Amino acid sequence: MILDKYLPQTAFKSYQDFTENFQIQIPDNFNFAFDVVDEIARETPDKIAMVWCNDSGEEAVFTFGQMKKYSDQAANFFHSSGIRKGDPVMLVLKRRFEFWFCTLALNKIGAITIPATHLLSTKDIVYRNNAADVKMIVCVPDSEVIQHVEEAEPNSPTLKLKMLIGENREGWLNFNSGMENSPEEFIRPVGIESTRNDDIMLLYFTSGTTGMPKMVNHNYIYPLGHILTAKYWQNVQDNGLHFTVADTGWAKSAWGKLYGQWLSGSAVMTFDFDKFIPKNMMEVIEKYKVTTFCAPPTIYRFLIKEDLTKFNLESLKYCVVAGEPLNPEVYRQFLEATGIKLMEGYGQTECTVALATYSWMEPKPGSMGKPSPGYHIDLVDDEGNSCEIGEEGQIVIYTDLSAPIGMFGGYYRDEVLTEKVWHDDVYYTGDMAWRDEDGYYWFVGRADDVIKSSGYRIGPFEVESALMEHPAVMECAITAVPDPDRGQVVKATIILTKNYQASDELAKELQEHVKKVTAPYKYPRIVEFVSELPKTISGKIRRVQIRDEDGK
Repeated sequence: MILDKYLPQTAFKSYQDFTENFQIQIPDNFNFAFDVVDEIARETPDKIAMVWCNDSGEEAVFTFGQMKKYSDQAANFFHSSGIRKGDPVMLVLKRRFEFWFCTLALNKIGAITIPATHLLSTKDIVYRNNAADVKMIVCVPDSEVIQHVEEAEPNSPTLKLKMLIGENREGWLNFNSGMENSPEEFIRPVGIESTRNDDIMLLYFTSGTTGMPKMVNHNYIYPLGHILTAKYWQNVQDNGLHFTVADTGWAKSAWGKLYGQWLSGSAVMTFDFDKFIPKNMMEVIEKYKVTTFCAPPTIYRFLIKEDLTKFNLESLKYCVVAGEPLNPEVYRQFLEATGIKLMEGYGQTECTVALATYSWMEPKPGSMGKPSPGYHIDLVDDEGNSCEIGEEGQIVIYTDLSAPIGMFGGYYRDEVLTEKVWHDDVYYTGDMAWRDEDGYYWFVGRADDVIKSSGYRIGPFEVESALMEHPAVMECAITAVPDPDRGQVVKATIILTKNYQASDELAKELQEHVKKVTAPYKYPRIVEFVSELPKTISGKIRRVQIRDEDGK
């Protein structure tokens, strides 16, 4: 297996054995596209790399041999169009399989890949083009996306090339015809055109809850960091089929749809849908015999509302969750319906999986788990002192000995912001948590989200978890509202399940429910029922937007 080339030891007896003995051997000038994908294609060209389908009934299966061929053709087309090492290229490709061809091709050339969501406005695209000096945009044949790109072009001086998937349009290159007419072999560059481990490979614009998006840069060894993510947290299987629910425009796709999975020998499942319908997703898992599954809590919240007994889930062996903390009630109901324990993990766009419930550990519903190998993690208070057991503090990663493999190289072109969060060999995540006596970490909230009311510190997640235990609550967000007497009070913004109607009586019932489930002072003094919650591109609830709207 390809993984053996990078891990001296692949099997471990316990979490302690894992943390003490896990190590990754980093070769010189590692390039994932050449050294992993092409190597698997050489050894086992018919090994399945990806199963793809969409909500229109189309489907396709791609082998590693095909991935090599198509990425070589794409690389030759990009190169003949003028793309060179170091050129920033934005990919706006939803869940189209061409994303994989393009990403591998750009890796081979040494260009910088910038995944982006199709939800960007003209203003968003202009900002990204100029912040990163984008040279080319490759996008789906979506009329709104095309319009926004064309509107952004006059204010984007570095944008020289526009490329469209599968359609001819004036002023645009046709990716498909260009690729098909290009040679089927791309020769690995040498000399100054070859990639180095510390070259920038990826730029992610974080969706951020405040301010303009930050540019997170990752170098060419970043894929190796996701061995932890895929092999040991997601527990993907050689010759298995892993399904991570993610659009290619955000970092979760790198976590679950490409690097670590292929390094571990697993194929990836890609379901290209425009609207999330729980029943359709379950049918995909059943039909294609998905073996491992990863999704944010929002997805699981909807899945447990389905009658899961209607689906044959025998192929499904392991499920993980990340993106936001998992409510224990969702864990309980999913376990009851499937017999599968959800294994939680934590990380950021800036790193790989930093904390996780690994297979040797018994999950504690709602806990993120324990630190990953290579991650020296602690909790610190406002003065930088290590927190005691049970004391809330900010999650930090110490990098004095070495930064974890897969850790970002800083915020691109922003040394001030980088220095603000990463200085004195300490990276400050901005996330608050507490640690129990067994070493498990429990998420409290973003540092800016913690509510201070009448001298109490209240984490939004603990109140959300209490509300989620009530059958009326589908989703909720807890935020702070300024109060002249208490400083701040707790507000609950709630989406109800289909069998409940908003009313003052129900609001009071939910308030009393929270008082019984957790400390009474944490109950929401304000309850608002809504049809949807504002979310970031990556699906996280934008509590800052709720707070801002309340302040108007």
